[in-house]
Amino acid sequence: MSHFLRFLKESDKSEALLSACESIRRGETDPRTFDVDSATFNDIPGNPFAYWVSEPVRRAFVKYPAVQNKERIAAIGASTKDDGRFLRTHWEVLRGKKDFPSFAKGGVFSPFYADVYLVIRWMNDGLEAKTFVSDYRAERGWSPHWKAELHNPHCYFRPGLTWPRRTQGGLSLRVMPAGCIFADKGPAVFVEDDDSEELLALLAIVNSHAFRLLVSLQMAFGSYEVGVIQKTPAPDLNERIKGRLAVLAHKSWSLKRMLDTVTETSHAFLVPETLRDRVSDYDPDVIHIELAEIQTQIDDIAFDLYDFSEEDRRAAQGDAFIAEDVGEDDDNESQAEEAPPLDALLSWTAGVAFGRFDWRLATGEREVPPEPEPFDPLPAKSPGMLPDGDEPYHRHAGILVDDTGHEHDLPRLMADVLETVDAHVDEDLRRWLRRDFFKYHLQQYSKSRRKAPIYWPLATASGSYTLWLYYPDLTNQTLFTAVNDFVEPKLKQVDSELSNLRLAGVSLSRADEKRLEELSDFRDELADLRDTLLKIAPDYKLNHDDGVQITAAPLWPLFRHKPWQKVLKETWEKLEQGDYDWAHLAMAYWPERVREKCVTDKSLAIAHDLEHLFVEPEPSPKKARGRKKNTGSSE
Repeated sequence: MSHFLRFLKESDKSEALLSACESIRRGETDPRTFDVDSATFNDIPGNPFAYWVSEPVRRAFVKYPAVQNKERIAAIGASTKDDGRFLRTHWEVLRGKKDFPSFAKGGVFSPFYADVYLVIRWMNDGLEAKTFVSDYRAERGWSPHWKAELHNPHCYFRPGLTWPRRTQGGLSLRVMPAGCIFADKGPAVFVEDDDSEELLALLAIVNSHAFRLLVSLQMAFGSYEVGVIQKTPAPDLNERIKGRLAVLAHKSWSLKRMLDTVTETSHAFLVPETLRDRVSDYDPDVIHIELAEIQTQIDDIAFDLYDFSEEDRRAAQGDAFIAEDVGEDDDNESQAEEAPPLDALLSWTAGVAFGRFDWRLATGEREVPPEPEPFDPLPAKSPGMLPDGDEPYHRHAGILVDDTGHEHDLPRLMADVLETVDAHVDEDLRRWLRRDFFKYHLQQYSKSRRKAPIYWPLATASGSYTLWLYYPDLTNQTLFTAVNDFVEPKLKQVDSELSNLRLAGVSLSRADEKRLEELSDFRDELADLRDTLLKIAPDYKLNHDDGVQITAAPLWPLFRHKPWQKVLKETWEKLEQGDYDWAHLAMAYWPERVREKCVTDKSLAIAHDLEHLFVEPEPSPKKARGRKKNTGSSE
């Protein structure tokens, strides 16, 4: 037996050491001292000095089967080596799920459920990505084999469990729906035959405090690597216990998903929180209490399955165990701030006006679709979005405007939506739209290092006149439409008012003179807006596959939100320099340069459907291996 002392919670460690040593000399028990047979450390993978847990906890590693066995596999997934090129947020793309499947890439601490908000560019079974990573490896002198980066492709699109390798909250496995590709930063677990009950029961076990304790004993690098999860024991379950755990995990998933039904970027979104109780009962406090009760039930079952003592249970739940802090996740994704209820409501009304969201859920005119099963593929649209083919709240050509009296005036439409759903607010909508909306919108629609706002305010220099473009409705004609149907008519209106004022001549009042000066300045700003749009429009050949940031880059001078303008300006400069020649927009502006690169870059040729331009390089000649000459002599 060896003596071990643990003073992690002690502020005065020297005093604690003296006190503990005195207790040992007197033969007294001290919760800070441990007598352990060091041979039992060999039971735990990596042989850590896990002296502070009992022998039954250490023996769990030899008593129970590991997560990875004949019936289960835990695996890492894809690393694209250029996420900016291959990843998008799900609201950025308009193509089908086959071309842009969901991409599970870790995220924040969220056991049982977390929305998968990324998608990956995967046309032709990922041919472009496979070619790119093969060339990436070859350039570095490695074997140009795509499976060395896009790991375990045989597991892609299967339902499973996934987790972020690094989070501030600790280990948290959650459902990964069918149809996903998963990342190296978002490893996944799969079971034989993709059995949903097996997956849900396992989900309960791996989110138990007992399992987390066993994982923590192996933590040496501050990251929940797949190898650690593979080696962590998970007890065999009889049919009764399996069914019970599966029910509990399903309920936790459902409750966590319910909390996400008020997040407008989520696949689960219904309506904003202020309107949520019109759809069904919704009380976040009650939901959190119920989740805690379910966690307690799962923990009790898991502790019994692992045969942990009361002392072990206290250690697992924190009385004697101090969890590893592995910091932020690998993708620097922080926990999203809760949206202010008023901002969320007004953002939703703007979405209704643009034709994105369905107001009828709030009025009861449309029934809420049934909740999906946990492992069902993610939908192309959330249930809160307007179904394809249904009449929108307001028909438009992808452009609304901040212009009092205009038929497409966005603040008026938002006010109409609020009246339709019988929701009263005391906010000046026009002021909120000009001052607060885009900043809020940009924050809500930024995920995993991607900034992807879909409502674009193109404004005059002073912001007195703003065109709001709806990204999903953008076409190559949108900028011409903006000029012809909005800016030019507004210019004519201003010119007419200016003419009437000028006709008054010397009889102008001081108020008229001030109005004349304001209108003159306004007219100049409108003319600048028109000229800038007409300068950009002829060459603006957009493709939504490029994503929001690339698509918006040529318009950077017209965005007045400085942080976003800065991002777009830098993006445009990189486009000019050739950093994003994989983008369709680069081909539209610099076709000769891009086509020339396609001759030597196969992945680029695939991106632009120009594989016929690619010239396969001559293979490097192999060095001849001649037989060594015998320089020795023989007698």
